Order: sequence, then structure tokens, then C-alpha cells
Amino acid sequence: MKQPTATGTTIRNSSSNRLRRRTRCCLAAAAYPLAAVAILPGETAMALSAFTSSVATRAAASSPPAKRTLASRVVSIPESQWRQSAAQHSARIRDLLAPGLTSLDHPLNSGRRRQLRNSTRPSHSKKKAASSSEPEWTALDPKNPVYNFLIEYYGLKGSKGPRRLARWSPDFSVLAYSNEQLAASGLCSEVRPIDSVGGNNNIAGPQGGILLVGATEDDFLGTLHLKGAMPLEDGVGIVYSPSLFYNRYADQGGHDENVAEERRTKMKAAGPFQWYRSILSNTLDSEPIFHCHGLHEWAMQYHPEGADPPPSGKYQSHMPLRVSREVINATVERRGIHCTHVDALRFFAPSAAPLNHHGAQLEREDQLRLEQRGCVHAHMDLLKISMRLQPFVDASLVADTLETALIARHLDVEASPYDVKTTYGLDTVAVETPEGREEYRRRQKELMKLASPVRKRLLAAYDAFLELAFDEDILTGADRNPAPERFARAEPGGAPWRKNLIAHS
Repeated sequence: MKQPTATGTTIRNSSSNRLRRRTRCCLAAAAYPLAAVAILPGETAMALSAFTSSVATRAAASSPPAKRTLASRVVSIPESQWRQSAAQHSARIRDLLAPGLTSLDHPLNSGRRRQLRNSTRPSHSKKKAASSSEPEWTALDPKNPVYNFLIEYYGLKGSKGPRRLARWSPDFSVLAYSNEQLAASGLCSEVRPIDSVGGNNNIAGPQGGILLVGATEDDFLGTLHLKGAMPLEDGVGIVYSPSLFYNRYADQGGHDENVAEERRTKMKAAGPFQWYRSILSNTLDSEPIFHCHGLHEWAMQYHPEGADPPPSGKYQSHMPLRVSREVINATVERRGIHCTHVDALRFFAPSAAPLNHHGAQLEREDQLRLEQRGCVHAHMDLLKISMRLQPFVDASLVADTLETALIARHLDVEASPYDVKTTYGLDTVAVETPEGREEYRRRQKELMKLASPVRKRLLAAYDAFLELAFDEDILTGADRNPAPERFARAEPGGAPWRKNLIAHS
């Protein structure tokens, strides 16, 4: 049975109402008619699907819409190839996260245990068969000082957090490959017409998308991302396309107010990607700073006599301190704090704010000026920035940013005032001593060299994505009309960006 979608097209009936609803949302967000055709290895060309746009309903009823044809290039990846890559990616993520994963009987995994019990019922047998080949994903340990930042900073909560990192996505740079390069990689493509309706004749042909041959809706259980996925009604596979998901080539016909609203929606979607792209570019061009010595963690615990207890002390309250409160205060006060990471200031103890050489209060725009390539926390944020692109980013790049972030986090906690040696067997970088500060600088420089090529690859991925997903006109408009959260304040003990906005005209 075929299920009608919000755009008037059909996809194969989903295994759950929730999946049907979310799939319809994905298709509605990509409200552009795709008639994609790919050459599958060893077979003739076959039509994949036609997603009919709701744009047609906006055309005047008195005059039938003109029909025009656009060219779309769809690259197909053989099932054996992408499934092998997906399995390797999942295994790598599991290896990276293994020390921080809780056991299945941990209280955090009670919901997952309940799901597993329900999966023994006949109605769930299909789901169980699809997922039984892989070990269960469990929640990260919120008390592990190396891994709990993934929960607190990046929202990777419960078993869904690790599972999100383990989901595979292709490298969209293959859309720019020549036919010879595709053949050398075991891939192939074909350019086929896209039939569209409406009156705008200025739309150029998009770089279609990527077809994962043999992918099914069962793969949304843990292998592939549901976001951006377009299952094909003939069961050939699933297509992922940035240009379709972000509605780049939607018809511009219809009433002026509809066109204007559509344009505002696209600019709003493009804005965050432009912001992160700017952060990556500016950081690569920055001069590194090697005299901060990771004192942001010390600033979080700074508590001079007469001051209120630091509110951010709650984040590692389960960890014993390896030094006295007097040593923490003296280390922070010795030469102050040289923290360039704007996000970190929000976690400082309020009494530590005047000791920051870059300001007791900063604005989000300051991040473009201050973020620098020696910053340990900037390396950790590469993970957040790569996840922002999912599913339109190479999964191996996401894994590289995770590995970089974990290496950075190790240095972060080893240079902290917490006793991570006794409790977790980690090394100690005693930055309260000259020898410790020298060791921190040495490892900081090594980390910068490690992170630099990852940051460059991530910048290239953003450039490729922006080119695929949005017209230049939309990007220009988004740059001239930044989102309100671009104008926000960071202050010790303050609210997150979205809740601490600055009036801007």
C-alpha cells in the first residue's frame, strides 16, 4: 500500500506512524519535484521517483503552469560498498566511545531495556531482526570527566546520543567528481531531466543527490539518518540531497508574499551554517596563543574569600580536587586568565570574570575575533560543528572530529584541578607549576597540528554544502540579515546564547 505524502507524492508505507510523519516532513522540506534516474552498476538506467512539489498549488488556476525541464545528476553508491563503510564507521565510533559508555543495566538505560523487552513481541520482530546484528548502544556516563562533555556541551544524551554519532552518511564531494573519478571509486551517475512547473526560468540544474542503492526504512533504526532521507517508491533505495532538502530549486512562481516568505525561510536556514563556516575560516587564519594553560577549568572553581560559591562547580561536583582551594585561587590570580573561547566564559565563577584579560563580558560576535587555533576547546567544538552538517557530511569526518575532541578533552581534564589520576587513572598536567605549564604548551602545540587538517577538511565540507544547498542570492541575504542569536552576550553564570540576546537594529 502506498501512503500519500504532504507534497502529493507517494512513498512506500513505513513501519511506524512516527516514521511516516517524519518522512513526510523531510519531503515537505524538500518541496521540489525530483525525477532522479541513476545507472546502477551492471544494470540499465531505471527511473527512481518523482516528488511532486506543492508549489503547483500556488499557480493561478486560470492559466495552466508552464513546464520546464532541469538536469539532475544523481550518483549511486552500490549497497555492498556503502554498507561496508557504514559498518566500519559504527565500529570506529564504538571504539572511541567505549570507555565512556554505561552498561545496559545502568539506570540511564531503563528506557532502552524496556524497548528491548517490547521487541520480543511478534509485532516488533522485524525491527528486532534488523537491529540484532549490532551490539546495543547505551548512554554515556555523565560522571566520566572525559566523556561527560559530550552530554553537557553537545547534547548527546541517552543511547540516542552515541547512536547519532554512529549513523553513517556519504561524502557529498562525490557530486563534483567527473565520470572517470566516479568509475575509479566504483560509483556511477547519470544526468536525467527533472520536470518542474512554474514560471521562473532562471533556475539552473542542481547537482541532484546521492542514491544509496538497497537502503530501506529499516536502516533508519540505527544505520542511516532519517533527516534528509527520501525513500523511493519503487524500493530501489534512498536519496539524500542538500539542494532538495533545503528547497534550493523550488519554484518561485505564485504570489509575491509567498516568494518573500520562502526566501526568508531559506535565509534563516542558511544563517547558522554561514556562522560556523566563518568560525572555521577565522580560526585557521588566527595566531595561536600558548599561554592560557587551560585555566578555564580553574576559573570554574575559583572561590576567593567572601565570594559566593561558584555555580559552575556543579558540573564536576562528583570529582575530588587534587589541590586546595588556596592553590586554585593563587593559580588563577597569578597572571589572570587568557581565555579566548567565548563559550567558556559563561561557565566561569562570577568572581573570576574581572581576571579574564579578554573581558569580563563578551558578545558572540567576539568569537570571530578571539577564536584561535591553539585553543583546546575550539578543537573540541569541531565535533559540534561537524554534527551541525549531518546528514550532509562525510561520516568519516564526523569520526575524525570526535577523535580530535576526545584527545583535546583528555588534555583539558588532565590540566584541571580535579583528581582524575586516582579516580580514572588519567595523567596529571600540573599547570600550577612551571613544569606543568611547559608540558601543557607542548601538548597544546601537538594538538594544534593534529586538529589543523581536520579543521581544513571541515571548512571544505561547509563550502561544498553551502554551494549545493543554497543559491548565492540566499547566502548574500542571510549574511546581510543575521539571526538574532548572533547578537548575544556571554557572561559568567549567564544564560545560553538564545536566552541572553542583545537588542540589535
